[in-house]
Amino acid sequence: MSLTQRIVVAMLMGLLMGSLLNFISSANMLPVAMQSWLDMYLVDGLFDSIGQIFVRSLKLLVVPLVFVSLICGVSSLGNNSRMGAVATKTVALYMTTTAIAIALAIMVAVIVQPGVGIDLAMATEFVAREAPPLKTTIINIFPSNPVQSMANGSILQVIVFSLLMGLAISQSGEKGARIGDFFNDMNEVIMKMVMILMKLAPYGIFCLLAKLFSDVGIGMILNLAKYFFTVLFVLLLHSLGVYTFIFKFFTGLSVRTFLSKMRSPLALAFSTASSGATMPVTMRTVEQRLGVNNSVASFTVPLGATINMDGTAIMQGVATVFIAQAYNIGLGLEGYLTVVLTATLASIGTAAVPGVGLVMLVMVLNQVGLPVEGIGLIIGVDRLLDMTRTATNVTGDAMVTTVVANSEDFLDRTVFNDPEAGVIREV
Repeated sequence: MSLTQRIVVAMLMGLLMGSLLNFISSANMLPVAMQSWLDMYLVDGLFDSIGQIFVRSLKLLVVPLVFVSLICGVSSLGNNSRMGAVATKTVALYMTTTAIAIALAIMVAVIVQPGVGIDLAMATEFVAREAPPLKTTIINIFPSNPVQSMANGSILQVIVFSLLMGLAISQSGEKGARIGDFFNDMNEVIMKMVMILMKLAPYGIFCLLAKLFSDVGIGMILNLAKYFFTVLFVLLLHSLGVYTFIFKFFTGLSVRTFLSKMRSPLALAFSTASSGATMPVTMRTVEQRLGVNNSVASFTVPLGATINMDGTAIMQGVATVFIAQAYNIGLGLEGYLTVVLTATLASIGTAAVPGVGLVMLVMVLNQVGLPVEGIGLIIGVDRLLDMTRTATNVTGDAMVTTVVANSEDFLDRTVFNDPEAGVIREV
């Protein structure tokens, strides 16, 4: 089987295994000693260990991949000004799709009214984290110590340093060319590491999903079904509607081919719920499966994994309306416009903060005067929705990358139209 087929099978088996273990535990079908053994050694032991090792293995590649690949991409552009055009188009597209995402979420949530009739007595206490000032976040984008930035995994700081170094290499003549050749060779080695890990992906994905669903179970969705399916519907509408329209309008290429080639990174994004962990696979896919030149992909994909949060913006839009309806607070047109503006700007402003979706939601609720405690209403299903919105974010990263590459003539259409290009198969 191809890698995509193996990943899909692993996802289904992990979901079924986890749900079965959760049902057995909830129904008390096994003796206490045996159930305790299953929980301790199988779920929290074997499944959790393999899943966490897999995610850590992916994350260990993120910083070296961003650093090396971006240096290769920028240095290959030479002394021309095309990097400025690529950066401008990329940021503009990411901000535009985020604004559309949250506006769409608010519109659908107002129509569906997922928060009407909620029993607030069931809400749990939630301690909000204060979002950092926007000025501090912008200053922190620029590193004072690049080695420390790499050690801390501060991707925006790594991007800034890589851009500067790549630009310096491109302007250093023969000596710069020798350094550039070294980084090109290093990039090939790192991509080979990505391929090695991808062949192990089905096992890691199976363990991740088995662990997750053995803990939460499918039944958790039923408790907040209206909110859950509203968010899910808008995520699918944005991914299959907005993204595909923009992609088709600006490139004229086949949407079906694009989505078909994105199956592996999407399955990985869904399983890990981490755009950062999926970044190495996304990078490989857009370059070797979609035909995007490294000079564009090395910039747009890491930047997108850091600031492109359309899925999170959708969650914020629906959650804001949901909490307002649950507390019987009317926001009005001005309040909704404030939500759109705040969430769009926050998608960049809080990019370097861990738990960015939660911090952004706190900022939005505070901005429109809604009780932050309302977040406790949605915590139960947020982990499941996080998986889907991560897949949406990764789709947006690849879409913007392909559109920008096409506009700058950095897209190999022969590779894009070849269904076998870049396919990983078991020998």
